[in-house]
Amino acid sequence: MAKTFLLLGALAMALGVAAGAFSAHAAKGAAHPDAARLLQSAVLYHLVHGLALVAVGIIARGGTSPWLGAAGVLFVVGILCFSGSLWYLAMTGRSPGPIAPTGGLAFIAGWLALAVHALK
Repeated sequence: MAKTFLLLGALAMALGVAAGAFSAHAAKGAAHPDAARLLQSAVLYHLVHGLALVAVGIIARGGTSPWLGAAGVLFVVGILCFSGSLWYLAMTGRSPGPIAPTGGLAFIAGWLALAVHALK
């Protein structure tokens, strides 16, 4: 589990940095009028939760639990749903439906799962 989440976290961070660099240019031709703000939020949450994945990987080296695994999976789901849906909205101008709130709930649940792991 440690290697998996360290790998996912490192890849998420690399992609997040690239997305941040690209977003400055992408916002200029984007369909949504608030594209710059949407992309900034997408990149911020992507990077924060990429670091959270790295932390899960490091913590897993000292011992694991189903709660720790759930936290990692929920952070990945959150990045895909929350950040991905903001990118979609910014670039197309069309709402992907309730995917962003689902991603936000995944982030919250991931942090709560990590807290439960810490208490075990």
